[in-house]
Amino acid sequence: MKLPSYFDEVPRLTMQDPLARVLGCAEDGILDYGFADAVRLTGHSCVAVASAYWLTWLALEQLYPDGLPQRGGIKVEFRDDARSGGTGVVATVVQMLTGAAGGSGFKGLGGRFSRAGLIRSKPDLVLALRFTRLDTQAAVDVGVDTTSLPGQAELDVLVALLASGKATPQDEKDLGELWQARVRSLLLERGRDRTVFMVRPVHRLRGAAGFPHMPEAAEAFA
Repeated sequence: MKLPSYFDEVPRLTMQDPLARVLGCAEDGILDYGFADAVRLTGHSCVAVASAYWLTWLALEQLYPDGLPQRGGIKVEFRDDARSGGTGVVATVVQMLTGAAGGSGFKGLGGRFSRAGLIRSKPDLVLALRFTRLDTQAAVDVGVDTTSLPGQAELDVLVALLASGKATPQDEKDLGELWQARVRSLLLERGRDRTVFMVRPVHRLRGAAGFPHMPEAAEAFA
């Protein structure tokens, strides 16, 4: 399977999964993922798949500054319904990387290692996703704005030709090259651009007794 060479330039994500360790699936439960794994899972490389991979990478970078992210120890909330836009595709990638699953997910062993119910809906989020560590309750909100990416007008023309059945082999080749150029630009040129990828810590307000109260999002990281 030959994939675009830029896939190898995208930073990989290394996780530690306690369940994988206990079941002998991986030494010390260490699992290593790359962008190509997200592409293989979904069957295509697009802005939504790239955003899902990179938003997860950025969120876990913030939540685990001093150690490996713990797969299965993260709750992920979605602002948009799974049936809208690319949310379902994003959830598929997020589940692969974090282990978080909906109601049909793994129920655990003897009450431990459950991943079911760790993907949830939260319509009042300001950004698209919220990642929360289950052990510390530290959380970050993340989102993406791809409107500044180049090439959309040309892509719209080529996609229209493809949809109408009038695209030539050269049109299809041009579409694929332009499509992947946008994904590459998003990941490798704009990956640290906070006007494109937004990452905001969630501060937990404390009530009079000192217990966590309603969370609120802080400003984006510089």
